[in-house]
Amino acid sequence: MARILRHHSSYLFLLFALFLNPVHPVRPSTYIYSGCSQEKYQPSSLFELNLDSVLSSFVSSSSRAAYGSFAVGNGTSAPPEGSVYGLYQCRGDLKLADCSRCIQSAVSQMSLVCPYSYGASLQLDGCYVRYEHTDFLGKVDTGLRYQKCGRGSESDQEFFRRRDDVLADLKTALGFRVSSLGMVEGFAQCLGDQSAADCSACISQAVEELKTLCGSAAAADVFLAQCYARYWASGYYDSSDSSNNEDQGGKTVAILVGVVAGLAILIVLLSLCRKAMS
Repeated sequence: MARILRHHSSYLFLLFALFLNPVHPVRPSTYIYSGCSQEKYQPSSLFELNLDSVLSSFVSSSSRAAYGSFAVGNGTSAPPEGSVYGLYQCRGDLKLADCSRCIQSAVSQMSLVCPYSYGASLQLDGCYVRYEHTDFLGKVDTGLRYQKCGRGSESDQEFFRRRDDVLADLKTALGFRVSSLGMVEGFAQCLGDQSAADCSACISQAVEELKTLCGSAAAADVFLAQCYARYWASGYYDSSDSSNNEDQGGKTVAILVGVVAGLAILIVLLSLCRKAMS
């Protein structure tokens, strides 16, 4: 079974994505995490043909619905090596136009993030996509995929009281839920292939992981395989932080492009040297 074996939050993939697709520099397309199977498929194989069909279905369907699941090549007479199962989902507060743009961004990054992988997942701020060689749809999985604890910490007991009230309210989510109380805001969401009971159990676990892993953090995110929960102190994500992040991102992209250009020049020089020596 092709499983998601490697999960990481490397900025390298995000930087490549921003460089190649700068048309929609909006928050929903911000990279959060990805996971890739170690097993690889062959180019131009039946699996690749069916995978392209599934990814195309993600894009076309996302302009009409915020969630969709697909299976291609899984018929009784179909060769088993070509079966592909996949799903996509957008954050519950996104308009369909923004949902579609987010899914297009995610799909365009899949081959860069997980080239020729039999299984892959990609979480952006506003949407999620996943495909596998084996059927995972509707099967319970609450494994931890990603966590992020904010840099700041809170010591105000009133903050903790309100945070806990917000998190308790998020536990009642059936799909997507936003909650806020005074200085604390948060939201949670389950994947659309879950039952109401499984969704509730998943978000309850995510909320407990937030408290255990991030303690007194002023903001925290926990993503499990089939749900996530997030909270933050009002004002934590302010415009100055966003501007600084954009400035640093721009500088890093410039450095990255320079490195790539330098490598290209080095390859050309080595090629010329080889020709001269021969």
